[in-house]
Amino acid sequence: MRKWLVLLLGSASFFVSAQENLIQSGPMIGYVDMREVLIWVQTARPAEVQIKYREEGTPSDLLQTETVATTAQKAHTAKLIADQVQPGKTYRYEVWVDGQLVSLPYPTTFTTQAIWRWRTDPPDFEVALGSCTYINEAQYDRPGDGYGGNYEIFEAIDEAEPDIMLWLGDNNYLREPDWWTRTGIFHRYTHTRSLPEMQPLLAHTANYAIWDDHDFGPNDSDRSWINKDIAKEAFDLFWGNPGSGLPGQDGGITSMFRYNDVDFFLLDNRYFRTPNDMFNRNEREILGKYQIDWLIEALVSSDATFKLVCIGGQVLNTAERYEIYANVAPYERYQLLNRLELEGIKNVIFISGDRHHSELNRLELSEDNVVYDFTSSPLTSGSGRNVDEMNANRVPETLVSERNFGFIEFSGPREDRKMRMSIRNVEGEEIWSYEIVAQ
Repeated sequence: MRKWLVLLLGSASFFVSAQENLIQSGPMIGYVDMREVLIWVQTARPAEVQIKYREEGTPSDLLQTETVATTAQKAHTAKLIADQVQPGKTYRYEVWVDGQLVSLPYPTTFTTQAIWRWRTDPPDFEVALGSCTYINEAQYDRPGDGYGGNYEIFEAIDEAEPDIMLWLGDNNYLREPDWWTRTGIFHRYTHTRSLPEMQPLLAHTANYAIWDDHDFGPNDSDRSWINKDIAKEAFDLFWGNPGSGLPGQDGGITSMFRYNDVDFFLLDNRYFRTPNDMFNRNEREILGKYQIDWLIEALVSSDATFKLVCIGGQVLNTAERYEIYANVAPYERYQLLNRLELEGIKNVIFISGDRHHSELNRLELSEDNVVYDFTSSPLTSGSGRNVDEMNANRVPETLVSERNFGFIEFSGPREDRKMRMSIRNVEGEEIWSYEIVAQ
């Protein structure tokens, strides 16, 4: 896919001319299901947006979404639903703005999920993941060298051709000029999303997201953050998850989705979090009782082969420092892991970010129940910290302290399903891999 980025970066005048300054960022594929796909677009000004699409390689009729009018109130974003699709098909789509076809120098396609249950083994598929995306903007950054870099990592992810991209929090970094106003928060989301190197990946991969402190508010922010509802508004406008927040609970971005035979639980570790420095560590919360109760019940009900619990910070790391669960809320962590053991919930893998290094953690809950925590960080922010911390659960030789992304491959028949995890560098080269078989 490198040729698409060369076209994108090397032909800027063509790009601007072709779009006629209509698109600010996107298109981005959001959730993808069997009968419905969400496509997100941000325009540069108020406009009417529509998606037209048809099944690839066929002379079928051109289908179209409803037209959505973008407004400044919603950061000129539009979510368009392709709801005339069929399972297991690939579609090529077009973006139309104010009645004009927008030419884009990279593929714009999506593939719906296939029907497989009671018919075949689960389809093989691949997931890319990462956290900590910092895009420099000199006039608002701290003095000195930029904290962000290696933006070509998004090209490497795109070249790997994942079916899903999981954004694990700190998907942008709100700065001091951003924190206190809606204008500032919307600016930061827009600035990061507009990165040219990111556009091809967004355009033909299903993107799902959670958040962490830096795309929620200031560093280490919690439920006391006065602008947390503005942050939620921005998150909901800029991402295309299938839902945002649990039934019966106000606020938060918790959600879940299924892709083939795997359930993905998208947790919120900020909106309900108590301050990290509250005196009584046993009363501190990261997820809160309501969210944990829902998670345990949903895991018990799940018949998925693997259950991926996506959360902004590490769960299994035993080091008592920074925002590691064992340091901030040890009793809530104990309750969470204890309930996994008591309920006999197997094949749980926590997927986390935040730490500016990557690693795999492994914990035996019982003789026949092992839980993992796969951490991938950072994508483009600073890296290399925490290399000396004592972590009893780390799988040897999995610590990586450079910019990287994670990759997961699901394969095999239903009765012998495998999950292969790996960390890859900014060029897409594999650093390590680790395979587990469904218990």
